[in-house]
Amino acid sequence: MRIGIYGGSFDPVHDGHIALIKSALKSGFIDCVIAVPSVRNNFKLYANKLPPPYRYYMMKETVEGLGLKNVYVSDIEFGIDGVSYTAVVLKKLTSDEYISNFLMDNDVKRKKAGEQHEFFWIMGSDTLGTFETWYNPGEILNYVTLLAAVRPGDNTDVEKAKASIIKNLGGKVEIFRLDGVDCSSSEITGTGDFSKVPEPAREFIKRHALYTENTMLEGVSEEAKKQFFESAVWMYKYLGGKRLLHTLNVGYLSAHLADVFGCDKDKALIAGALHDCAKELPQEKQIELAKKYSGDLFTEKKLLHSPAGATFAKEEFGIEDKEILDAICYHTTGRGDMSLLEKIVYLADKIEPSRNYTDLTPIRTAAEVDLDAACRMTATAVKNKFISQGRDIHPMSLLMMRDLGME
Repeated sequence: MRIGIYGGSFDPVHDGHIALIKSALKSGFIDCVIAVPSVRNNFKLYANKLPPPYRYYMMKETVEGLGLKNVYVSDIEFGIDGVSYTAVVLKKLTSDEYISNFLMDNDVKRKKAGEQHEFFWIMGSDTLGTFETWYNPGEILNYVTLLAAVRPGDNTDVEKAKASIIKNLGGKVEIFRLDGVDCSSSEITGTGDFSKVPEPAREFIKRHALYTENTMLEGVSEEAKKQFFESAVWMYKYLGGKRLLHTLNVGYLSAHLADVFGCDKDKALIAGALHDCAKELPQEKQIELAKKYSGDLFTEKKLLHSPAGATFAKEEFGIEDKEILDAICYHTTGRGDMSLLEKIVYLADKIEPSRNYTDLTPIRTAAEVDLDAACRMTATAVKNKFISQGRDIHPMSLLMMRDLGME
C-alpha cells in the first residue's frame, strides 16, 4: 500500500484539514491516509489550546462522522517520551510491526496489512519551504517521500523548494494541488467562527464546551498548564476515551469554579483533572491503592477509585500536595468539614458539560453564584438516587450533608 501520513495539531480540525486529506487521496499518489494528532510538537510544546486527548478523539469522531474511507487516526505519539519529532514518529510508525498491526486494527486484511508499504509525508506547500530547518530532515526522507499540497494563494516557489531539498538532502518530493477552503485553526479560535469546522467536530466541541472562556485557563500558571497537559497524556494509558475526557472536563470546570469562589486555580485544575485517574484500574489494584490512602474507609466497589486515585496520582504522577490528593479522595462521597477545593471538585464531577443523565441546568446555574447551594442540590439528587436503589449512603456523605444543613 502507498500510505500518506498527515501530522498536525488539529486544534481544532477544520475543513482545510479535510480538504487536504481528500485532495491527497484524489492525487493518485496514495491509497490511504493516517492522520497523526500531535502530542508534544516541538513548535507548539504546551502551546496548543487543548490537551492531546481532546484533539485525538475529535479527529477520530470527525473521520468516522464524515464517513471518510481509507482514512485512519493514529495515537502513536502518546507512546513517545519527550518531544514527538517527525523523524522519531516516523521511525516507529513505518516499522513493519507497528504498521501491520495498526492497519489490521483498522480492518485492513492481514495479507494487505503485511505487505511492504511505501510512505508519504503529507504537508502544505508553505511548510515545504522550511523543511530543511526541521529536526533531522535527512532522516525523515529515509522513511517517506514528501507529498506537498499547493495551497490556494500560497506564494511558495514549490519547484525551487523541491529542488533544494533533493540537492541538499536527497530523497523524493511530489507535488499535488489542493482543492479546498483556505482557513486556519488559529483564525477559527481567534474569531469564534466555527462555520469551517466539520459538523462532527462542532458537535464534539459543543458536548465538551471547548474553546470557551472556561477552557482558556487564564490565571493558571504555566507550570500548572504543563502539568495538566502531561496528566492528560499520562492518563491516556489507563482510561478509555469517554472517561478520560470526563475527568479532563472536570479539571477545566474546577478551575473555573475556583476562579468564581476564590480558590487556588492551579490546584483546582489538577485535582479535577486527576480525580478519576484510577477509575478503570483492575479492582484488585484499586483495593490495594485505596487502603494505602484511607485504610478501610471505602470498601464499596464504586467508591474505591476515589482514594485509589489519590494514591495513584501521588505514586505514579508525582502529586505531593495533600489538598489536591484529599480532593481526589473525597470527590465521590464528600465528607464533613470539606475544604473549598474539595467542594469544587465534588460539584464539578457531577455537572461537567458532557454530563447528561438528567437536567442539570438548575445546579449549573446555582454553581455560578452559591457553591454550598449547588452542593446541596447535588447531594440531594445523589441521596434520592440511593434511596430509590435501596443503597446505603456512605457515612462521609452523611457528614457532608449535615454540614450543608440538609438534616
